[in-house]
Amino acid sequence: MSTSAGLSRRRLLAGLVLAAGSWPLLGAGQQHRAKRIFITGSTDGLGRGAAVALIEQGHQVVLHARSQERAAALADLAPRALGIVIGDLASAAETKALADQVNRLGRMDAVIHNAGIFREPNRGTTPEGHAKVLAVNTLAPYMLTALIERPQRLIYVSSRMHRSGDTSLDDIDWRERRWDTYSAYSDSKLYVTALAFAVARRWRDVLSNAVDPGWVPTKMGGPAAPDDLAEGYHTQAWLAASDEPAAKVSGRYWFHRRPIEPAPATRDPRFQDRLLAKLRELTGVELA
Repeated sequence: MSTSAGLSRRRLLAGLVLAAGSWPLLGAGQQHRAKRIFITGSTDGLGRGAAVALIEQGHQVVLHARSQERAAALADLAPRALGIVIGDLASAAETKALADQVNRLGRMDAVIHNAGIFREPNRGTTPEGHAKVLAVNTLAPYMLTALIERPQRLIYVSSRMHRSGDTSLDDIDWRERRWDTYSAYSDSKLYVTALAFAVARRWRDVLSNAVDPGWVPTKMGGPAAPDDLAEGYHTQAWLAASDEPAAKVSGRYWFHRRPIEPAPATRDPRFQDRLLAKLRELTGVELA
């Protein structure tokens, strides 16, 4: 790679904030203004699909990559995005810095908490000593929710596996239990679903919802996954940007743009409050 090409690439990847300038309103027949939307984990899979759909609708999208190297996958979308922010959600320090990057871009209309990991072979250890699955799938969305300037809409990507999550909240950081990758993932998605509903209950001025995208053919889901990838990310995008009355609700659990019932514990205010106390204890961050 030439020196000039390398310099150009580094400029693209270095946590840049790209000025979007004036963006058009949506297409003919749609009189609503373009919305500013931040999507975590938007380099591939569901997050990238939602980003492309929203950009094509004329919205101002803030993209996220785990690292400068991963941001290379966004080179084609960067010129049409409001900005790219960079931070590893496994790190509390980087997650807090990520929130600062988003806040410097201005208030978002919606935040899609899409990023997640699965099939971790062991507990792992984050810089703060937490289980990696818990840190990325639950602690990071919690911290970003608390630290990013409050948007009008919040969307949390869940999973049907949340129904198998442990409601006891004992050892949520997997310090004593024998590691089980499927149980850890199920627990993390139970917690993030309950977080979505806790926010809906506490912040009445925000539309907060959880989405089950289905078992879709992403790197996480695998090529044999039977569900429709497009339906998965279109539901996220629809909840983030649509002004249809059906999309402007709060405290729902969605599958392919249809509300369905989540695990009962996620709707229990006592469970929600116990969970928030645990998350506050683990992160040192309080949800207003």
